[in-house]
Amino acid sequence: MGNTPKVRKVSDRRPAPGASRSAPGAAASSRWVRYAAGFGALALVGLLVWFVSRDVTSNPQGAADPPAGTESFVIGEVAHTPGSVDYEQDPPAGGSHDATWLTCAAYDTPVRNEYAVHALEHGAIWITYQPELDAAAIDDLEGYARRSEVIVSPYPGLDSPIVLSAWGRQLRLDAVDDAVIDQFYRAFRDKTAPEPGASC
Repeated sequence: MGNTPKVRKVSDRRPAPGASRSAPGAAASSRWVRYAAGFGALALVGLLVWFVSRDVTSNPQGAADPPAGTESFVIGEVAHTPGSVDYEQDPPAGGSHDATWLTCAAYDTPVRNEYAVHALEHGAIWITYQPELDAAAIDDLEGYARRSEVIVSPYPGLDSPIVLSAWGRQLRLDAVDDAVIDQFYRAFRDKTAPEPGASC
């Protein structure tokens, strides 16, 4: 009859002795390896986020060291008051204030201290200058009001041409010094205030 090859159907194949297509122990082990790998990846991402956030909070938005000559003040009890406040610093660098805060902007007339101090409480920087300062210097200072959380205003009776104020911090300048003003801004905006990031 001749040699006829024997053909086995795939379904006729049986695993060799000792082999298993889906050993329950192996499947469970494989599942745990996947879980462990996933958990490890999540832990790594969490650790990375923690390191980045820690770095951001320790040096937020490119924070700088305070400029030389910056004064620090301890601000005592703070309350909202509709009346005038007798501040320890002139211009004030913190303390009790009006319930209304000053909108951050450049002003060509003096502003009420109690409004400005409330803005300082929210993390703003207040740049004050002698009204008789030359127009070019005033224009330069007013340009800072385009930055977030900056107030610029004339201040009659100021004992220095320019004074930079933040909550509990102050620096007097004899002239516009853009590098120092920028350094003060980066060192103190939203850094020392009791309510950083609030409206201004």
